Amino acid sequence: MFIVANRVPVAEGYREMFEARFRNREGQIEKQPGFVRMQVLQPAKPGLPYIVLTSWQDKAAFEGWVGSEDFRAAHANPMPKEAFEGEGAIEMHQVIISTEGE
Repeated sequence: MFIVANRVPVAEGYREMFEARFRNREGQIEKQPGFVRMQVLQPAKPGLPYIVLTSWQDKAAFEGWVGSEDFRAAHANPMPKEAFEGEGAIEMHQVIISTEGE
């Protein structure tokens, strides 16, 4: 499995807008080949970034989504620059060990 973590430093006055964009998102990532899951993590403390985790069957599936019309539609109308406190960061990881509760 391939995991992508997008760290997004959202300014205080824009948190509700940011969350609403994911609740009402334009794209349909769920229909993309190889898509497994998306989680939007709200920071528990002020000053920490939101983290958007997407899980894919493999790196090729993620890259296919990035090149898709769905990706372009989902990112076509960005939030204003002042909605963000600094630069975000994208991290990509290959899962080598995974466990789940019983």
